[in-house]
This record gives sequence, structure tokens and C-alpha cells, in this order.
Amino acid sequence: MRAVLPLLKPRLILRALLREGHQSGSHAQLRHPIKTHLRVTVPRHDRFDIPRPVLRSILRQAELSVEEFLELP
Repeated sequence: MRAVLPLLKPRLILRALLREGHQSGSHAQLRHPIKTHLRVTVPRHDRFDIPRPVLRSILRQAELSVEEFLELP
């Protein structure tokens, strides 16, 4: 069964990705410290939830499956 992506605020997505080991840069540009080819951009419009297609794009950039993302602390 395929996991369903939740609608989330950008700060929650950033918090989960930062705990995964990504480093924060300016303008919500994230870079993985070990997998240096990974660069992830997260829009920071905290008044709105990130649409599912945008979250899928973020997860693709981070090379994370939906299941891996949902298991992040």
C-alpha cells in the first residue's frame, strides 16, 4: 500500500529534513552534508500548506521516499 502525503506547513518539512542531516542555508536552500549532490529548495510561505505535488518534488530532490519522510522524527 502506498503512503499518502499529508498537507504540511513549510516549517514542519524543513524541521524534518534538517533532522535528517541536511544543513540549512539562506532562502530555505538545503544541502546534504554527505551526499553533496543533493540540494533541496523548500518554499517558506508558512501561512499555506505545501501542495502535495510540490512536496513530492521536494522529496525527489532529497532522494527520500514518502515512507522515509513520514518516519523522520
